[in-house]
Amino acid sequence: MQLIDNRYCIQNIDVISLCEQFGTPLYVYDAEKMKTQVESLQKAFLGVPMKIKYACKALNNISVLKLFKHYGTGLDTVSIQEVYLGLKAGFEPEEIIFTPNCVDFEEIQQAVRLGVVVNIDNISILEQFGHTYGSSVPCCIRLNPHILAGGNHKISTGHIDSKFGISVLQSRHLLRVIKTYNIQVTGLHMHTGSDIVDADVFLQAANILFEIATDFPDLEFMDFGSGFKVAYKAGDITTDITDLGKKLSSAFQKFCQNYGRQLELWFEPGKFLVSEAGYFFVKTNVIKTTPATVFVGVNSGLNHLVRPMMYDAYHEILNVSNPLAPKRVYTVVGYICETDTFGWDRKLNEVREGDILVIKNAGAYGFTMSSQYNARTRPAEVLIYEGKPYLIRKAETLEDILKNQIELQFEQLAENF
Repeated sequence: MQLIDNRYCIQNIDVISLCEQFGTPLYVYDAEKMKTQVESLQKAFLGVPMKIKYACKALNNISVLKLFKHYGTGLDTVSIQEVYLGLKAGFEPEEIIFTPNCVDFEEIQQAVRLGVVVNIDNISILEQFGHTYGSSVPCCIRLNPHILAGGNHKISTGHIDSKFGISVLQSRHLLRVIKTYNIQVTGLHMHTGSDIVDADVFLQAANILFEIATDFPDLEFMDFGSGFKVAYKAGDITTDITDLGKKLSSAFQKFCQNYGRQLELWFEPGKFLVSEAGYFFVKTNVIKTTPATVFVGVNSGLNHLVRPMMYDAYHEILNVSNPLAPKRVYTVVGYICETDTFGWDRKLNEVREGDILVIKNAGAYGFTMSSQYNARTRPAEVLIYEGKPYLIRKAETLEDILKNQIELQFEQLAENF
């Protein structure tokens, strides 16, 4: 998003005109930014056979899935419903990896029937898998390297208290189960968490995976998850993808030489691909002054963007209606009957009632974590592709809230007694 002739624009489209056309609150996604992120990752790993599996839990609108298919990525899914979305979007089954957690074994069986790559993260499920399929269906194993990484404890997944993955400390037991059931393991997987800035964290976990991999003779790929940190504000430290690519590529190729066969290197970026591509536009309903604070109350809340409340996530906020006005300090809050603060003590160009604000970095875990709390409807989504805006989800109505509810007629029920 750029300021051009005192107007904020995305791909040269005036954002105020987008809000007028589609209404607010409104999610807008910049396809060009998504493409740039895909290409930056591809460029960083030119020297190895690398595949990108877009983690669709970050943003699973079917048009966005089709866009990433168009850009040449595969798909990382965590529920059978996401698998079906991926197939509907045009991904081939072998392009989809399915990494569920704590699901019923029936969901694993559905994935096998669909032909996707199944990634198993606990020994109980692995035993059921081996008992059911033996060596007839290959699988991937998700390991927990016990490395604490990530910007918030809620998104750190590789530490010893995490529910994710089979502990590397259980490797002997794991190998016994695999041998007992003659399970064919074609991939090893790990994911240490999100917001990782240090390439050495990846290398540390990679070395653990490389060491364990020598016990798996049939590997075809190694999946290092993701967790690359993006910028949330000016001057933010981010993952140096070029440095990561250089260091990890070298270590991976050295491992493959020792292993005796070239494997594929997989990544599962979600936030890295879509976070900075997303913008959430809201309208100022009220300016409320208290003895301590000046609140900007907007027509949205944690029902549409829960990350600030759930993860203490920072999202930059701008007043796109009044970009040249003097700056004042405001606290931006929502209209939900909970504390739903988007940002405390933010310097914004003077905000007036009716002004449009934008909340940046809203592409990842924005709409996908939204709800109908307080019977509020969810907003529309718009994708800007090659300079044109496309509506990819209509704003909900009250009918959408009611459509799956069954309304009882108590007067009629009373007559039956």
